[in-house]
Amino acid sequence: MSSPVALMSLATADAPHMLSQADALAAAYRLFESRGAWFDRLAPVFGNAGVRARQTVMPLSWYAEPHGWPDRAQAYLEGGDALFAKAAQAALDEAGCTGAEVDIVVTVSSTGIATPGLEARAMRRLGFRADIARIPVFGLGCAGGATGLALAARLAAATPGATVLLVVVELCSLAFRLDAPGKADIVATCLFGDGAAACVLRAGAEGFAHVTGFGEHTWPDTLDIMGWRVDPQGLGVVFARAIPPFARRRLRPALTAILQRQGLALEDVGRFLCHPGGAKVIEALEASLSLGQGGLDHEREVLAAHGNMSAPTVLYVLDRARRAGLPERSVVTALGPGFTASAVTLARAA
Repeated sequence: MSSPVALMSLATADAPHMLSQADALAAAYRLFESRGAWFDRLAPVFGNAGVRARQTVMPLSWYAEPHGWPDRAQAYLEGGDALFAKAAQAALDEAGCTGAEVDIVVTVSSTGIATPGLEARAMRRLGFRADIARIPVFGLGCAGGATGLALAARLAAATPGATVLLVVVELCSLAFRLDAPGKADIVATCLFGDGAAACVLRAGAEGFAHVTGFGEHTWPDTLDIMGWRVDPQGLGVVFARAIPPFARRRLRPALTAILQRQGLALEDVGRFLCHPGGAKVIEALEASLSLGQGGLDHEREVLAAHGNMSAPTVLYVLDRARRAGLPERSVVTALGPGFTASAVTLARAA
């Protein structure tokens, strides 16, 4: 990139309802007690997930009721709109910008459908100009935080002087299903929460870090590893047990190739900032990248406090890392549907 793209700010926004893992397990027992031994065999995953609590857009009682597409869509619009505005305004405030100064807004979300998008619904509240360029992005899943950051950086680099606002919103809890839960749904119930993150980028500006490179790697014949299935009642999770061993075997060579295209090696990276898909995924990432057990401490902290929020989660990790002090070079990376690894290389601002 000819002019370095600065990350001028980064903000996170928690959903309004706190759900402890103990309360989630108790609720699951009540809801699935009729399934007896089937649920008893799966219940230990709540204790092994690495999650203490997460936040949701709806109160716990809402999830105990049957909901179809209309209810879930309305909850997505209301909850997503509120989190979008909260995260975006905080990022703008930190960057010293107003909504009227934003030239391009990138919205990343894969847990609901909004047409017009969340950014259009928030225009008046945030003071966006009528000529703002709106870019909604759907389908990236857990990789959306990293890929969205790369896309926002590309746009900032291609439009010198433009202020780019990236907002990532995911409401994973709305996919909780009572009708016909499978093993993947139960695992998702013990892992997933809701949240949002936003950042402001501009080429040639001052910030806490600069984006120096990015890349992706999509493995062929892996469509069934992660994603959504579409059912009459809503979205259902596709979450293969193969994810941790796949990450252990395949992530290192993929990141090696991405970094080589930037003239870098794994050894040049001071810290990998990874999307924490779950406790087993974190262990697999540490093994794949030879980080040593416990090396991904920020990731474990975010998972414990917020669960897996899908796309925003890696930006929560980045936020913790920058407050603790970024190394000279770091790489933000996440795995998502495709099956795809996405990576963004950051240089700490002087």
